[in-house]
Amino acid sequence: MAHHSDLIAENIEEYLHQHEHKDLLRFITCGSVDDGKSTLIGRLLHDSKMIFEDQLAAITKESQSIGKAGEGELDLALLVDGLASEREQGITIDVAYRFFSTEQRKFIIADTPGHEQYTRNMATGASTAQLAVILIDARKGVLTQTRRHSFICSLLGIKNVIIAVNKMDAVDYKQEVFEKIKEDYLEFSKQLNIPEIKFIPLSALKGDNVVNKTENLAWYTGPTVMEWLNSVEIIDAAEFEGARIPVQTVIRPDLNFRGFAGPLRNGPLKIGDSLISYPSGKSSKVKSIHVAGEPADRAVTGQPVVVALEDEIDCSRGDMLANGTSPVLAKRVDVDLIWMSENRLTPGKEYLIKCGSLTTPGRIENIEFQVDVNTLEHNRVNVLGLNEIGRCVLNTNDALIFDAYDKLRSTGNFIVIDRLTNITVGAGMLRGKSAAEMRHGGRDYSEAERALNHYIREHFPEWCCKEI
Repeated sequence: MAHHSDLIAENIEEYLHQHEHKDLLRFITCGSVDDGKSTLIGRLLHDSKMIFEDQLAAITKESQSIGKAGEGELDLALLVDGLASEREQGITIDVAYRFFSTEQRKFIIADTPGHEQYTRNMATGASTAQLAVILIDARKGVLTQTRRHSFICSLLGIKNVIIAVNKMDAVDYKQEVFEKIKEDYLEFSKQLNIPEIKFIPLSALKGDNVVNKTENLAWYTGPTVMEWLNSVEIIDAAEFEGARIPVQTVIRPDLNFRGFAGPLRNGPLKIGDSLISYPSGKSSKVKSIHVAGEPADRAVTGQPVVVALEDEIDCSRGDMLANGTSPVLAKRVDVDLIWMSENRLTPGKEYLIKCGSLTTPGRIENIEFQVDVNTLEHNRVNVLGLNEIGRCVLNTNDALIFDAYDKLRSTGNFIVIDRLTNITVGAGMLRGKSAAEMRHGGRDYSEAERALNHYIREHFPEWCCKEI
Protein backbone atom coordinates (compact mmCIF):
# COMPACT_ATOMS: atom_id res chain seq x y z
CA MET A 1 0.00 0.00 0.00
CA ALA A 2 1.48 3.35 -1.04
CA HIS A 3 1.49 6.49 1.04
CA HIS A 4 -0.53 9.57 0.14
CA SER A 5 1.34 12.12 -1.97
CA ASP A 6 0.26 15.36 -3.65
CA LEU A 7 2.55 14.42 -6.54
CA ILE A 8 0.04 11.72 -7.58
CA ALA A 9 -2.40 14.41 -8.71
CA GLU A 10 0.23 16.81 -10.07
CA ASN A 11 2.57 14.48 -11.98
CA ILE A 12 1.74 10.80 -11.84
CA GLU A 13 4.70 9.78 -14.03
CA GLU A 14 7.18 11.53 -11.73
CA TYR A 15 5.53 9.94 -8.69
CA LEU A 16 5.77 6.47 -10.23
CA HIS A 17 9.42 7.08 -11.14
CA GLN A 18 10.26 8.13 -7.58
CA HIS A 19 8.29 5.22 -6.13
CA GLU A 20 10.03 2.70 -8.37
CA HIS A 21 13.50 3.88 -7.35
CA LYS A 22 12.98 3.95 -3.57
CA ASP A 23 14.98 1.58 -1.39
CA LEU A 24 13.12 -1.61 -0.40
CA LEU A 25 13.54 -2.76 3.20
CA ARG A 26 12.37 -6.23 4.20
CA PHE A 27 11.90 -6.71 7.94
CA ILE A 28 10.23 -9.09 10.36
CA THR A 29 8.49 -8.75 13.69
CA CYS A 30 9.31 -11.55 16.13
CA GLY A 31 9.60 -12.33 19.84
CA SER A 32 7.68 -14.35 22.40
CA VAL A 33 3.96 -15.16 22.17
CA ASP A 34 1.54 -12.31 22.94
CA ASP A 35 4.22 -9.61 22.88
CA GLY A 36 2.12 -7.58 20.44
CA LYS A 37 3.77 -8.23 17.07
CA SER A 38 0.59 -8.11 14.97
CA THR A 39 -0.71 -5.11 16.92
CA LEU A 40 2.52 -3.23 16.22
CA ILE A 41 2.19 -3.77 12.47
CA GLY A 42 -1.46 -2.75 12.60
CA ARG A 43 -0.51 0.41 14.48
CA LEU A 44 2.23 1.21 11.97
CA LEU A 45 -0.26 1.00 9.11
CA HIS A 46 -3.08 2.76 10.97
CA ASP A 47 -1.11 5.74 12.28
CA SER A 48 0.67 6.15 8.93
CA LYS A 49 -2.77 6.35 7.28
CA MET A 50 -2.10 3.31 5.11
CA ILE A 51 -5.34 1.43 5.74
CA PHE A 52 -8.20 1.63 3.27
CA GLU A 53 -11.54 2.82 4.61
CA ASP A 54 -13.24 -0.53 3.99
CA GLN A 55 -10.43 -2.34 5.85
CA LEU A 56 -10.80 0.03 8.80
CA ALA A 57 -14.58 -0.43 8.84
CA ALA A 58 -14.17 -4.22 8.74
CA ILE A 59 -11.73 -4.45 11.67
CA THR A 60 -13.80 -1.91 13.65
CA LYS A 61 -16.78 -4.24 13.35
CA GLU A 62 -14.76 -7.38 14.04
CA SER A 63 -13.09 -5.78 17.09
CA GLN A 64 -16.49 -5.65 18.79
CA SER A 65 -17.13 -9.38 18.35
CA ILE A 66 -13.74 -11.16 18.29
CA GLY A 67 -11.27 -8.43 19.24
CA LYS A 68 -8.78 -9.04 22.06
CA ALA A 69 -7.80 -5.41 22.71
CA GLY A 70 -10.46 -4.68 25.33
CA GLU A 71 -13.80 -2.95 25.57
CA GLY A 72 -14.16 -0.20 22.98
CA GLU A 73 -10.59 -0.65 21.68
CA LEU A 74 -9.70 -1.19 18.03
CA ASP A 75 -7.92 -4.55 17.64
CA LEU A 76 -5.32 -3.66 15.00
CA ALA A 77 -3.86 -7.19 15.10
CA LEU A 78 -6.82 -8.29 12.97
CA LEU A 79 -5.19 -6.53 10.00
CA VAL A 80 -2.53 -9.25 9.77
CA ASP A 81 -4.00 -12.20 11.67
CA GLY A 82 -6.17 -13.44 8.83
CA LEU A 83 -6.59 -17.15 9.60
CA ALA A 84 -9.74 -18.15 11.48
CA SER A 85 -7.70 -20.08 14.05
CA GLU A 86 -5.48 -17.02 14.59
CA ARG A 87 -8.47 -14.78 15.27
CA GLU A 88 -10.11 -17.30 17.59
CA GLN A 89 -6.98 -17.78 19.70
CA GLY A 90 -5.58 -14.27 19.39
CA ILE A 91 -2.19 -15.58 18.22
CA THR A 92 -0.16 -15.62 15.02
CA ILE A 93 0.38 -19.07 13.48
CA ASP A 94 1.59 -18.51 9.93
CA VAL A 95 3.82 -15.81 8.45
CA ALA A 96 1.78 -12.85 7.15
CA TYR A 97 3.36 -10.44 4.67
CA ARG A 98 2.33 -6.79 4.21
CA PHE A 99 3.62 -4.12 1.84
CA PHE A 100 3.58 -0.38 2.43
CA SER A 101 5.64 2.67 1.53
CA THR A 102 6.56 6.08 2.90
CA GLU A 103 8.22 9.11 1.32
CA GLN A 104 11.61 7.58 2.09
CA ARG A 105 11.26 3.83 1.53
CA LYS A 106 9.21 0.83 0.49
CA PHE A 107 8.70 -1.93 3.04
CA ILE A 108 7.76 -5.60 3.12
CA ILE A 109 6.86 -6.77 6.64
CA ALA A 110 6.78 -10.40 7.70
CA ASP A 111 4.68 -10.88 10.84
CA THR A 112 6.01 -14.11 12.35
CA PRO A 113 4.54 -16.29 15.14
CA GLY A 114 5.88 -16.25 18.69
CA HIS A 115 4.92 -19.77 19.82
CA GLU A 116 7.84 -22.20 20.08
CA GLN A 117 5.73 -24.67 18.09
CA TYR A 118 5.94 -22.35 15.08
CA THR A 119 9.63 -21.45 15.30
CA ARG A 120 10.09 -22.92 11.82
CA ASN A 121 7.66 -20.30 10.45
CA MET A 122 9.65 -17.56 12.15
CA ALA A 123 12.89 -18.85 10.59
CA THR A 124 11.20 -18.85 7.17
CA GLY A 125 10.22 -15.19 7.54
CA ALA A 126 13.69 -14.23 8.81
CA SER A 127 15.51 -15.94 5.94
CA THR A 128 14.93 -13.01 3.54
CA ALA A 129 14.80 -10.15 6.07
CA GLN A 130 17.35 -7.34 6.34
CA LEU A 131 16.15 -6.11 9.74
CA ALA A 132 14.29 -7.61 12.69
CA VAL A 133 11.94 -5.94 15.14
CA ILE A 134 12.09 -8.12 18.26
CA LEU A 135 9.29 -7.32 20.68
CA ILE A 136 9.60 -7.72 24.44
CA ASP A 137 6.64 -7.46 26.82
CA ALA A 138 7.63 -4.83 29.40
CA ARG A 139 5.85 -6.87 32.10
CA LYS A 140 7.79 -10.08 31.38
CA GLY A 141 11.23 -8.99 30.21
CA VAL A 142 13.61 -11.17 28.18
CA LEU A 143 12.11 -14.67 27.74
CA THR A 144 13.27 -17.92 26.18
CA GLN A 145 11.59 -17.15 22.86
CA THR A 146 13.20 -13.70 22.85
CA ARG A 147 16.58 -15.41 23.08
CA ARG A 148 15.64 -18.10 20.55
CA HIS A 149 14.46 -15.60 17.94
CA SER A 150 17.47 -13.34 18.56
CA PHE A 151 19.82 -16.27 18.04
CA ILE A 152 18.03 -17.31 14.83
CA CYS A 153 18.25 -13.72 13.53
CA SER A 154 21.99 -13.71 14.25
CA LEU A 155 22.38 -17.15 12.68
CA LEU A 156 20.55 -16.02 9.53
CA GLY A 157 22.82 -13.02 9.10
CA ILE A 158 20.49 -10.18 10.16
CA LYS A 159 22.76 -7.34 11.30
CA ASN A 160 20.15 -4.68 12.23
CA VAL A 161 17.74 -5.26 15.12
CA ILE A 162 15.16 -3.06 16.87
CA ILE A 163 14.35 -4.17 20.41
CA ALA A 164 10.80 -2.86 20.83
CA VAL A 165 9.91 -2.89 24.53
CA ASN A 166 6.12 -3.04 24.15
CA LYS A 167 3.20 -2.61 26.57
CA MET A 168 4.90 0.23 28.43
CA ASP A 169 1.39 1.42 29.31
CA ALA A 170 1.00 -1.73 31.45
CA VAL A 171 3.98 -0.70 33.62
CA ASP A 172 3.00 2.98 33.89
CA TYR A 173 5.65 3.99 31.34
CA LYS A 174 8.41 3.57 33.95
CA GLN A 175 11.88 4.29 32.59
CA GLU A 176 13.57 1.93 35.06
CA VAL A 177 11.62 -1.03 33.62
CA PHE A 178 12.87 -0.18 30.13
CA GLU A 179 16.46 0.28 31.30
CA LYS A 180 16.46 -3.08 33.14
CA ILE A 181 15.25 -4.91 30.01
CA LYS A 182 17.86 -3.09 27.93
CA GLU A 183 20.59 -4.14 30.35
CA ASP A 184 19.46 -7.80 30.38
CA TYR A 185 19.27 -8.00 26.59
CA LEU A 186 22.65 -6.36 26.03
CA GLU A 187 24.25 -8.88 28.37
CA PHE A 188 22.73 -11.77 26.40
CA SER A 189 23.48 -10.24 22.98
CA LYS A 190 27.23 -10.08 23.63
CA GLN A 191 27.34 -13.66 22.35
CA LEU A 192 25.48 -12.81 19.13
CA ASN A 193 26.69 -11.35 15.86
CA ILE A 194 24.32 -8.35 15.74
CA PRO A 195 26.32 -5.13 15.36
CA GLU A 196 23.37 -2.68 15.28
CA ILE A 197 20.79 -2.87 18.12
CA LYS A 198 18.28 -0.05 18.72
CA PHE A 199 16.11 -0.03 21.87
CA ILE A 200 12.72 1.73 21.64
CA PRO A 201 10.06 1.82 24.40
CA LEU A 202 6.49 1.85 23.07
CA SER A 203 2.85 0.89 23.41
CA ALA A 204 1.47 -0.60 20.21
CA LEU A 205 -2.05 -0.66 21.68
CA LYS A 206 -2.06 3.04 22.62
CA GLY A 207 0.19 4.24 19.78
CA ASP A 208 3.06 5.58 21.89
CA ASN A 209 6.36 5.80 19.97
CA VAL A 210 5.23 3.68 17.03
CA VAL A 211 4.69 6.46 14.50
CA ASN A 212 4.13 9.42 16.81
CA LYS A 213 5.81 10.50 20.04
CA THR A 214 3.64 11.16 23.11
CA GLU A 215 4.04 12.76 26.51
CA ASN A 216 3.73 9.35 28.14
CA LEU A 217 7.32 8.57 27.14
CA ALA A 218 8.74 12.09 27.41
CA TRP A 219 11.89 10.70 29.08
CA TYR A 220 12.79 8.89 25.86
CA THR A 221 14.52 11.20 23.35
CA GLY A 222 15.30 8.74 20.54
CA PRO A 223 13.39 8.02 17.32
CA THR A 224 10.04 6.27 16.99
CA VAL A 225 9.85 2.89 15.27
CA MET A 226 8.74 4.48 11.99
CA GLU A 227 11.44 7.14 12.13
CA TRP A 228 14.10 4.50 12.64
CA LEU A 229 12.77 2.29 9.85
CA ASN A 230 12.86 5.26 7.48
CA SER A 231 16.41 6.31 8.36
CA VAL A 232 18.41 3.22 9.40
CA GLU A 233 21.36 2.30 7.20
CA ILE A 234 21.18 -1.43 6.61
CA ILE A 235 24.33 -3.39 7.32
CA ASP A 236 24.64 -6.03 4.63
CA ALA A 237 27.16 -8.81 4.34
CA ALA A 238 30.56 -8.05 2.86
CA GLU A 239 30.51 -6.93 -0.78
CA PHE A 240 30.37 -10.06 -2.94
CA GLU A 241 31.81 -9.95 -6.44
CA GLY A 242 30.55 -12.25 -9.12
CA ALA A 243 27.36 -13.34 -10.86
CA ARG A 244 25.40 -16.39 -9.72
CA ILE A 245 22.64 -18.17 -11.70
CA PRO A 246 21.38 -21.52 -10.34
CA VAL A 247 20.08 -23.09 -13.54
CA GLN A 248 16.45 -24.18 -13.22
CA THR A 249 15.75 -25.26 -16.80
CA VAL A 250 17.12 -25.18 -20.33
CA ILE A 251 14.90 -23.40 -22.87
CA ARG A 252 15.09 -24.69 -26.45
CA PRO A 253 12.14 -23.29 -28.49
CA ASP A 254 13.89 -23.99 -31.84
CA LEU A 255 17.25 -24.97 -33.32
CA ASN A 256 18.53 -21.38 -33.20
CA PHE A 257 18.18 -20.71 -29.47
CA ARG A 258 19.40 -22.45 -26.32
CA GLY A 259 18.99 -20.50 -23.11
CA PHE A 260 19.60 -21.24 -19.44
CA ALA A 261 16.88 -19.95 -17.12
CA GLY A 262 17.16 -19.13 -13.44
CA PRO A 263 17.18 -16.31 -10.90
CA LEU A 264 20.17 -13.98 -10.87
CA ARG A 265 21.15 -14.46 -7.22
CA ASN A 266 23.98 -11.97 -7.46
CA GLY A 267 24.79 -9.50 -10.19
CA PRO A 268 24.99 -7.46 -12.26
CA LEU A 269 25.33 -9.43 -15.48
CA LYS A 270 25.68 -7.95 -18.96
CA ILE A 271 26.15 -9.15 -22.54
CA GLY A 272 29.77 -10.11 -23.16
CA ASP A 273 30.49 -11.22 -19.59
CA SER A 274 32.31 -14.52 -19.15
CA LEU A 275 30.51 -17.31 -17.27
CA ILE A 276 31.70 -20.69 -16.04
CA SER A 277 29.34 -23.65 -15.74
CA TYR A 278 29.75 -25.59 -12.50
CA PRO A 279 30.49 -28.43 -11.85
CA SER A 280 31.81 -29.03 -15.40
CA GLY A 281 34.13 -26.00 -15.40
CA LYS A 282 33.35 -25.15 -19.04
CA SER A 283 33.38 -21.42 -19.86
CA SER A 284 31.74 -19.16 -22.42
CA LYS A 285 30.52 -15.59 -22.88
CA VAL A 286 27.00 -14.17 -22.59
CA LYS A 287 25.48 -13.83 -26.05
CA SER A 288 22.04 -12.54 -25.02
CA ILE A 289 19.95 -11.86 -21.91
CA HIS A 290 16.19 -11.98 -21.47
CA VAL A 291 14.63 -10.53 -18.33
CA ALA A 292 11.00 -11.50 -17.68
CA GLY A 293 10.71 -12.54 -21.33
CA GLU A 294 12.09 -9.30 -22.79
CA PRO A 295 15.55 -8.79 -24.38
CA ALA A 296 17.92 -6.78 -22.18
CA ASP A 297 21.53 -5.59 -22.24
CA ARG A 298 22.02 -6.32 -18.54
CA ALA A 299 20.33 -7.80 -15.50
CA VAL A 300 20.60 -7.04 -11.79
CA THR A 301 20.36 -9.08 -8.60
CA GLY A 302 16.97 -10.69 -8.01
CA GLN A 303 15.75 -10.68 -11.60
CA PRO A 304 14.65 -13.88 -13.38
CA VAL A 305 16.86 -14.29 -16.45
CA VAL A 306 17.36 -16.45 -19.51
CA VAL A 307 20.96 -16.39 -20.68
CA ALA A 308 22.19 -17.62 -24.07
CA LEU A 309 25.93 -18.34 -24.42
CA GLU A 310 28.25 -18.03 -27.42
CA ASP A 311 29.40 -21.66 -27.11
CA GLU A 312 27.53 -24.93 -26.76
CA ILE A 313 28.43 -26.15 -23.27
CA ASP A 314 26.96 -28.88 -21.10
CA CYS A 315 24.74 -27.22 -18.49
CA SER A 316 21.42 -28.35 -17.04
CA ARG A 317 19.13 -28.08 -14.02
CA GLY A 318 21.10 -28.22 -10.78
CA ASP A 319 24.22 -26.64 -12.28
CA MET A 320 25.31 -23.06 -11.66
CA LEU A 321 26.54 -20.37 -14.05
CA ALA A 322 28.96 -18.07 -12.27
CA ASN A 323 31.88 -15.67 -12.60
CA GLY A 324 34.11 -13.72 -10.24
CA THR A 325 34.79 -15.53 -6.96
CA SER A 326 34.54 -19.27 -7.54
CA PRO A 327 31.72 -21.06 -5.70
CA VAL A 328 32.46 -23.96 -3.33
CA LEU A 329 31.90 -27.52 -4.60
CA ALA A 330 31.70 -30.12 -1.84
CA LYS A 331 29.88 -33.28 -0.78
CA ARG A 332 30.75 -32.89 2.92
CA VAL A 333 29.80 -29.51 4.32
CA ASP A 334 29.72 -27.93 7.78
CA VAL A 335 26.21 -26.57 8.32
CA ASP A 336 24.07 -24.87 10.94
CA LEU A 337 20.74 -26.70 10.92
CA ILE A 338 17.32 -25.72 12.29
CA TRP A 339 15.23 -28.88 12.71
CA MET A 340 11.55 -28.34 11.86
CA SER A 341 9.95 -31.76 12.31
CA GLU A 342 8.41 -33.51 15.30
CA ASN A 343 10.21 -36.64 14.11
CA ARG A 344 13.73 -36.25 15.47
CA LEU A 345 16.77 -35.98 13.25
CA THR A 346 18.94 -39.08 13.52
CA PRO A 347 22.39 -39.08 11.88
CA GLY A 348 22.66 -41.47 8.97
CA LYS A 349 19.02 -41.33 7.83
CA GLU A 350 18.56 -40.59 4.13
CA TYR A 351 16.83 -37.33 3.13
CA LEU A 352 16.61 -35.17 0.04
CA ILE A 353 18.81 -32.07 0.20
CA LYS A 354 17.79 -29.07 -1.91
CA CYS A 355 20.43 -26.40 -2.50
CA GLY A 356 19.61 -23.82 -5.16
CA SER A 357 18.15 -25.76 -8.07
CA LEU A 358 19.95 -29.00 -7.17
CA THR A 359 18.10 -31.76 -5.31
CA THR A 360 20.22 -34.72 -4.23
CA PRO A 361 20.03 -37.56 -1.68
CA GLY A 362 22.00 -36.88 1.48
CA ARG A 363 22.26 -37.43 5.19
CA ILE A 364 23.45 -35.72 8.34
CA GLU A 365 26.67 -37.56 8.97
CA ASN A 366 27.45 -36.12 12.38
CA ILE A 367 25.96 -33.71 14.94
CA GLU A 368 28.90 -31.79 16.35
CA PHE A 369 26.83 -29.91 18.94
CA GLN A 370 23.38 -28.56 19.74
CA VAL A 371 23.00 -24.92 20.83
CA ASP A 372 21.19 -24.11 24.10
CA VAL A 373 19.20 -20.98 23.17
CA ASN A 374 19.17 -19.71 26.76
CA THR A 375 22.92 -19.80 27.39
CA LEU A 376 24.24 -20.37 23.83
CA GLU A 377 26.30 -23.24 25.24
CA HIS A 378 27.21 -26.15 22.97
CA ASN A 379 25.81 -29.54 24.06
CA ARG A 380 26.90 -32.91 22.70
CA VAL A 381 23.80 -34.78 21.51
CA ASN A 382 22.91 -37.80 19.37
CA VAL A 383 19.72 -36.38 17.83
CA LEU A 384 18.01 -33.03 17.16
CA GLY A 385 14.37 -32.45 18.15
CA LEU A 386 11.73 -30.01 16.93
CA ASN A 387 13.03 -26.39 16.75
CA GLU A 388 16.49 -27.38 17.99
CA ILE A 389 19.54 -25.87 16.33
CA GLY A 390 22.82 -27.64 15.80
CA ARG A 391 26.14 -27.57 13.98
CA CYS A 392 26.32 -30.66 11.78
CA VAL A 393 28.26 -32.29 8.97
CA LEU A 394 26.11 -32.78 5.86
CA ASN A 395 27.04 -35.52 3.38
CA THR A 396 25.40 -35.53 -0.07
CA ASN A 397 25.55 -37.89 -3.02
CA ASP A 398 26.17 -35.05 -5.50
CA ALA A 399 28.47 -32.14 -4.77
CA LEU A 400 26.65 -28.99 -3.64
CA ILE A 401 27.51 -25.77 -5.49
CA PHE A 402 27.32 -22.86 -3.06
CA ASP A 403 28.91 -19.87 -1.39
CA ALA A 404 29.42 -19.73 2.37
CA TYR A 405 26.27 -18.25 3.95
CA ASP A 406 28.12 -15.36 5.57
CA LYS A 407 29.44 -14.39 2.12
CA LEU A 408 26.22 -14.70 0.09
CA ARG A 409 22.94 -15.63 1.80
CA SER A 410 21.04 -16.37 -1.42
CA THR A 411 23.33 -19.26 -2.48
CA GLY A 412 24.45 -20.41 0.98
CA ASN A 413 21.23 -22.01 2.22
CA PHE A 414 19.57 -25.41 1.88
CA ILE A 415 16.52 -27.36 3.01
CA VAL A 416 16.07 -30.97 4.12
CA ILE A 417 13.09 -32.88 2.67
CA ASP A 418 11.61 -36.14 3.94
CA ARG A 419 11.81 -38.65 1.08
CA LEU A 420 8.51 -40.35 1.91
CA THR A 421 6.23 -37.39 2.71
CA ASN A 422 8.01 -34.69 0.64
CA ILE A 423 7.67 -32.36 3.67
CA THR A 424 10.43 -29.90 4.52
CA VAL A 425 11.84 -31.07 7.86
CA GLY A 426 14.89 -28.84 8.22
CA ALA A 427 16.62 -25.74 6.90
CA GLY A 428 20.13 -24.53 7.30
CA MET A 429 23.12 -22.43 6.41
CA LEU A 430 26.13 -23.79 4.54
CA ARG A 431 29.35 -22.68 6.23
CA GLY A 432 32.04 -24.37 4.10
CA LYS A 433 33.79 -27.64 3.37
CA SER A 434 34.01 -29.89 6.39
CA ALA A 435 37.33 -31.04 7.83
CA ALA A 436 36.52 -34.56 6.64
CA GLU A 437 36.00 -33.29 3.07
CA MET A 438 39.41 -31.65 3.07
CA ARG A 439 41.12 -34.66 4.71
CA HIS A 440 39.64 -37.11 2.21
CA GLY A 441 40.28 -34.79 -0.73
CA GLY A 442 36.58 -34.76 -1.59
CA ARG A 443 36.30 -38.56 -1.63
CA ASP A 444 32.83 -39.79 -0.70
CA TYR A 445 32.31 -42.54 1.86
CA SER A 446 31.63 -45.93 0.29
CA GLU A 447 28.41 -47.74 1.05
CA ALA A 448 30.38 -50.08 3.36
CA GLU A 449 31.76 -47.11 5.33
CA ARG A 450 28.31 -45.60 5.67
CA ALA A 451 26.89 -48.92 6.87
CA LEU A 452 29.68 -49.21 9.44
CA ASN A 453 29.06 -45.64 10.66
CA HIS A 454 25.34 -46.33 10.98
CA TYR A 455 25.99 -49.53 12.96
CA ILE A 456 28.34 -47.75 15.37
CA ARG A 457 25.86 -44.89 15.91
CA GLU A 458 23.08 -47.36 16.64
CA HIS A 459 24.99 -49.68 18.98
CA PHE A 460 27.66 -47.35 20.42
CA PRO A 461 25.97 -43.92 20.66
CA GLU A 462 28.65 -42.62 23.02
CA TRP A 463 31.01 -42.67 20.06
CA CYS A 464 28.65 -40.81 17.74
CA CYS A 465 30.60 -37.52 17.71
CA LYS A 466 34.01 -39.13 17.28
CA GLU A 467 35.81 -39.43 13.98
CA ILE A 468 35.50 -42.97 12.62
